[in-house]
Amino acid sequence: MRRQYGFMLVAAAVTLTSVSAAQQPMEASQKVAGGGIFIDGWVGKIDSSRENTGLTISDAKLVKMGPGMHVTTGPSATYWNPANTASGTYTVKAKFSEAKYMNLNDHPHPYGIMIAGNDLGTANQSFLYCAAYGNGSFIVRGFGPASFRMNGGRGEMNAAVNKAAGKDQPVTQEIAVTVKPDVVECAINGTVVGSYPKADLVTAGKLKSTDGVYGLRFGHNTDAHVSDFGMTKGIPVGK
Repeated sequence: MRRQYGFMLVAAAVTLTSVSAAQQPMEASQKVAGGGIFIDGWVGKIDSSRENTGLTISDAKLVKMGPGMHVTTGPSATYWNPANTASGTYTVKAKFSEAKYMNLNDHPHPYGIMIAGNDLGTANQSFLYCAAYGNGSFIVRGFGPASFRMNGGRGEMNAAVNKAAGKDQPVTQEIAVTVKPDVVECAINGTVVGSYPKADLVTAGKLKSTDGVYGLRFGHNTDAHVSDFGMTKGIPVGK
């Protein structure tokens, strides 16, 4: 009887712990002081997610800084210049640098490249993005217009993705997304970490096309510098 009673107490404790964890509120997106978009031609849109409730794109910040750009969020957001379009085979790349890893949050948040943007800024938008975390993991996700995930709910770890030594330490990721005739690849720091058949991407509920606008993608409460951002036509040599 004692053994059964003890088991019941343990089971109850586990249940209460699980319920408590499930009821933990999501980390709220914080407003960025002096927010807005301060680069000519660029626009953006925040996600209509629970942690962004009551916020706008003006609660994040995109500015020109040195030879590159600097993004501070705020709400999770996608940024683009409508003039930046790509079609056929192409690669979009950029270097992302967190001077202080997790300085705006208590767990890793992602940043990366967005491609294949169509109907951006509307309720019917579609796009794909590959983003890295400073803990060695990455995600490939998109909107079509509902969100979809290509490499699991929480992404996956890969040795190619750089890890910060700790909170407030620097970490840099070079991210490139290449569209080939039959596949779309994400490379991080020179290594292809994910490859996805185009037929699995350009389909109902996902992308309208792999042609479209390209830009940047940032999770909420994230601060990073972007340099060497650009697009090249064709397949890179050696790919």
